[in-house]
Amino acid sequence: MVWNRIRDAISGPPTLEGPSQLPTYFPVEPAGCEKHAEKLFACLANEATTKARDMEKMGYGKSYYEDVEKERVAKLQQQQQKKDDTTAATKIEDKADIDMSKLPSPNDNPLDECRLAIAYYKRCCDRELKKKKNWILTEPYRVQEEYRYKSKSG
Repeated sequence: MVWNRIRDAISGPPTLEGPSQLPTYFPVEPAGCEKHAEKLFACLANEATTKARDMEKMGYGKSYYEDVEKERVAKLQQQQQKKDDTTAATKIEDKADIDMSKLPSPNDNPLDECRLAIAYYKRCCDRELKKKKNWILTEPYRVQEEYRYKSKSG
C-alpha cells in the first residue's frame, strides 16, 4: 500500500487515452479505492449530469433507446420545417452578455467533466481488483432458478 502511494507520487497524475468513457467494471468500489470512487460518483452526479441535461435542452443529447431517438429526430425535423425565429439558439445568439464557450456543442462528451476522476478511479481499480480480497467484485454470478422470473406459458 505504501509502495503504491510512492509510485503514484513519482509517476504523477494519470491520463486517459482516447475519449472519456467509464471502465467496463464501473460501479464497483474495491477496498482501497473508496476515495477515488466517491470523487467519481460525486462528479458524475453533479457536473456530468448537469452537462448532459444542458445538452438535452439544446437538442444535442442522444437517447439510449432507438424509438425515443427516432421520435426526437422526427420532432426536430418538424420544428425545422416551421422554423420559428423564437428558438432557444437564436435567442441566445442575440444576447451579447452570454458566454458562448460555456454552452454545449453537439460533439461534447458529458464525461469530459470527470476525466481526471475517471483516470484516478481506473488506475486504482486496475491495481486493486487484482488483489484476492476484491476478486469477487469482478466475478459474474448466477441467479438460482427459484429466484428467476417465471414465464407465463399456458
